[in-house]
Amino acid sequence: MNRDNISVDEYYHIYNRGVGKKIIFKDDRDRIRFLFLILYFQAENNFPQISRIISSFVKHRVFDIDNKIINNIISKRFVELAGFALVSNHFHLIVKEAKEGGIGKYMQRVLNSYTKYFNTRYGVTGHLFEGPYKAVHVEDNEQLLHLSAYVHLNPRELSEWRKREDSFPWSSYQDYVKENRWGYLLKNEIIVEQFRNKKEYKDFVETSGAKELEEELAIDCQTSGV
Repeated sequence: MNRDNISVDEYYHIYNRGVGKKIIFKDDRDRIRFLFLILYFQAENNFPQISRIISSFVKHRVFDIDNKIINNIISKRFVELAGFALVSNHFHLIVKEAKEGGIGKYMQRVLNSYTKYFNTRYGVTGHLFEGPYKAVHVEDNEQLLHLSAYVHLNPRELSEWRKREDSFPWSSYQDYVKENRWGYLLKNEIIVEQFRNKKEYKDFVETSGAKELEEELAIDCQTSGV
């Protein structure tokens, strides 16, 4: 869709992949970096010591950031992140536009920052992502629920995570069916509160998301000649 048509208070499926299906997350440090960006760039904040923050997360599995900064992000954010999955050569986000122009600003900051980091770390130049990010408007509540299931089952394409998608650390699935690791930085209430309990949501994901994912993977293989 035309990204100029994004509307405030609406949800969007945001996604992109590496140019030529290039791997964009080579190891956990890469995934942690991107995870940090999608969580903490929801508002206009600068983090001059990102490398130190990432190194701390590698050791302790927690971002060492003052609660005042987190509260400032929550109160001033221009987007709301509702779900995500980071899978080797692509990513999926579920994002609500909280302020006009928010998604555009958010994605520009996230993708530019990550590309600069990636190119510096691996000594490469040029584009990392396959053109501009894609933004698909979520038309209604039913589509939002099914989108969350689809996103959370994306790690299924990784053989070591098949049937264990709810434990995959680089998606928000476990934040829906276990404890939300990110607090109000991950605004998933609009989805989880529609289910009586976490098991009911997990059952929904397993039944509704698998078919959509398998259909897309089949189409993708056909179009790429695999």
